Amino acid sequence: MADRLSALDASFLYLQDRSTPMHVGSVMIFLPTKDGFAYDELVSLVSNRIAFVPRYRQKVRQVPGRLLPPVWVDDEHFDVSYHVRRSALPRPGTTAQLEEFIGRVQARPLDPHRPLWELYLIEGLEGGRFAIVTKTHIALVDGIHAIDIGQIIVDPEAAREQPIPHTWRAARTPSGLDLVLGAVADVARNPLSIAQLADSGVRGAAAGAQRLARRGTAGAASAAGVLARAVTRPAPDSPLNRSSSVHRRFTMITTELDDYRRIRAQSAESVTVHDVVLATITGALRGWLLARGEAVAGTETVRALVPLSVEGEDNRSQLGEEVSPVFIDLPVGEARPIMRLQQIAYATTQQLEGGGSAIDAASIAGLAGFAPPTLHSLGARLGNAMSRRMFNLVVTNVPGPQRVLYAGDAPMVESYPVIPLPKGQTLAIGLTSYNGRVDYGLNADRDAMSDVDLFGQCLVDALAELLDETDPV
Repeated sequence: MADRLSALDASFLYLQDRSTPMHVGSVMIFLPTKDGFAYDELVSLVSNRIAFVPRYRQKVRQVPGRLLPPVWVDDEHFDVSYHVRRSALPRPGTTAQLEEFIGRVQARPLDPHRPLWELYLIEGLEGGRFAIVTKTHIALVDGIHAIDIGQIIVDPEAAREQPIPHTWRAARTPSGLDLVLGAVADVARNPLSIAQLADSGVRGAAAGAQRLARRGTAGAASAAGVLARAVTRPAPDSPLNRSSSVHRRFTMITTELDDYRRIRAQSAESVTVHDVVLATITGALRGWLLARGEAVAGTETVRALVPLSVEGEDNRSQLGEEVSPVFIDLPVGEARPIMRLQQIAYATTQQLEGGGSAIDAASIAGLAGFAPPTLHSLGARLGNAMSRRMFNLVVTNVPGPQRVLYAGDAPMVESYPVIPLPKGQTLAIGLTSYNGRVDYGLNADRDAMSDVDLFGQCLVDALAELLDETDPV
């Protein structure tokens, strides 16, 4: 029996359009190796790994009449070389050229008639480096049946991939009659499935969002209250909320994790590294708004949806069951960096009271594989499931391992998430801490935020400002 998409996952497919492609991505940059890293090696690596994640060889098939949400079926014509692609920058490929490539490729929707993912090997970077760029639809990555492909292609040890025998054979594609009979059988087995009849299609988006917020997580009890407060207090008007075009700009910013730790160490005991990150983003938003000539009143805020991994009394932390919505009003009107940090730390604590507690960075970093790509995907699901009136931008912050990871025998040196833009928003921020770095991926609407590189510089300046304020010397 084919697996059926949830009404929420189906809504991600129904609601996307050319200006709102709903896939999440990652950009992983690697150092060259003595023997090089060939395209065939990447194809072999991906082929081996997806053997353990069957969803990557499945596509979406609609039920006739859309009686129920669609199902996942094996792609009888699956071709790994279609999904694993190769490109190159003019040597020596600069960071700006790589960013332009990412902006263009991430703006293109995935083919809905094939498995919903793509992966690119980008050669020709400065210093002999290469990059692996991924695209995975958020309907595919639920953290339970499928994890992000970026999580499974890197390892803690360097080793050449040995191909495994390809014994997979696609199951027969169900006919239209089979799909209708399957839908009828699903309803007969579980009368509650009838509710999905109303939920399928566009009408299921709101109900799906509520179910996502109420998932069996430790933070579920507090999620309802968080959503209620957000609904009664719509997000303030902001230049970050404008009509979306079909084009994107992408900027990569790297900072040092020790800088955030130094700021936290010199701050109040309740301040976390996560709070320092949000304070840095707040300072960057303030600097960017002022540079654009925007009026920034002392009480002005920007509301960020910050999906947090949480655990509760039973200490569950199953991947896919641990992301809860947290709305933080970033005090961009506050001129003093330390006051911004203190206000954010207090707001985060208040959001978590009465529900689960945030899972510590070591626990997340210790999850099997390179978990950040999957957790960024789950955060993107949350952002795209909720009304854009609730927040001004999405910020996903996921701690990664503080050791070197490898694709084959090539060491990964940088990792940047690419978070999709919810409709009507101009900026999405993803960041991953990895091996002593904090890497920001800034995905922006090309027309509405053509100066995303200015915002990137403001991030660097805001972090330096916080360091100066907390330096004990």
